[in-house]
Amino acid sequence: MHAHRRQLVALAHPVYVSLLASVAAGIINTVWVSRLGGPAVAAVAVATNTENVLLGIALVFASGTTVLVAHARGARDPGAVRAAVRGGWALCALVTPVVVAGGLLLREPLARLVLGGGEGAATSLAAAYFAISLPGTAVFFAQQLVDGVFKGAGDTRTPMRLALLANGLILVCDPFFVHAWGVRGAAASTVLCRCVALAAGLLALRRNALLRACAKVRPAEGTGAALRRTLRTGLPMSADFTVRQAGALALVAIVARIGVTAVAAYAIAYKVMYVATMAFYAVRQAASIHTAHTRGAGQDQRWAIGRQAVLVSGTAGLAAAVLLGAAAPWLMAAFGAGPAVAREGVLFLRCAGPYLLLMACCIALGGVFEGAGRADVLLRVTLLGTAVQPVLAYGLSGLGLPGICLALALAMAVQCAAAGALAWRSRDQEETGACRARAV
Repeated sequence: MHAHRRQLVALAHPVYVSLLASVAAGIINTVWVSRLGGPAVAAVAVATNTENVLLGIALVFASGTTVLVAHARGARDPGAVRAAVRGGWALCALVTPVVVAGGLLLREPLARLVLGGGEGAATSLAAAYFAISLPGTAVFFAQQLVDGVFKGAGDTRTPMRLALLANGLILVCDPFFVHAWGVRGAAASTVLCRCVALAAGLLALRRNALLRACAKVRPAEGTGAALRRTLRTGLPMSADFTVRQAGALALVAIVARIGVTAVAAYAIAYKVMYVATMAFYAVRQAASIHTAHTRGAGQDQRWAIGRQAVLVSGTAGLAAAVLLGAAAPWLMAAFGAGPAVAREGVLFLRCAGPYLLLMACCIALGGVFEGAGRADVLLRVTLLGTAVQPVLAYGLSGLGLPGICLALALAMAVQCAAAGALAWRSRDQEETGACRARAV
């Protein structure tokens, strides 16, 4: 048990740093562009938020490759490792031109859509940002895949270093690029700095001992078959992420019924909670990698890993609930919230504790399903919780933001119960099958 816990922590903490560094890019761009006025800030904010949608697409090949490489590594099958890597690159090469070309052709309608259909300065600036950032999606996608390969190989530290490199360069380059070219400069700085990090990542891949050894072996299957396997593995993970993003957007619309002050408070508080929720997703990735490694090695220890993942993530969730509740006034003040917004934000953060704890457990357990190749089961759980959440939020919105917190907690409790029941039933079925096999 302790060995699983140590391995989860070792894998998770670099992932956590990487996730925080990724969010930092959008914050850095917004800080420097804020000097150009409100329309520029709005343009960059919505353009960088669009990257969440693109990340959902990238998860198809990035997460799929992570699980397949991890499984092959655990099985000590270099041919399967090479096939998994080739399948990931093939799927990435198939998806990227479609996204880039479609985004470029539709950048102006996309800018109007994300900005509510207006034709003002913010719309033209967002379209200008997209004209550079969307071709840069090729770099973003390739970097996600490189990170996925490293994670599958059991190395979460190199993706962390690459994320820190990219965002460190953005921090240095942004002032010069924004000063020279405005909003376009912010987009160009991000793409250029990511290019440097991608080059470093590709070089590190060539030096990775596992991948160098596998390069000398014939792939276990053809590129077409490997591509389809990556797609089947990664698509449920991508859909899970996309459904959660859609649920979050629907919730904003319901919060808007309470009033503008509530929306502002909710937006700030939700950003503050990212610091905690990213820890849960880091544990989830660690659980997925570790489960796939042990499954590939013929050691089905997923439920032992699941218990330790829930323990680690749940501890983080409990700590986050206590710390955010205690520090809520100072956190809202740090974001420059006015008295009314700050009051609502503090109330939300102090009511969100049960939701954070339940979310920590559910998200962590999801990593075991992913690593065991059962992300489709996890997707059904997410669909159930996301369907229940807006109904509860709408019904409880009369209680203000505490009602929204209660709705979030109840919807997450439904997901926890469903995931736990499926895990328990799966374990019983496996134990019954093993007993019958021994009897025969």
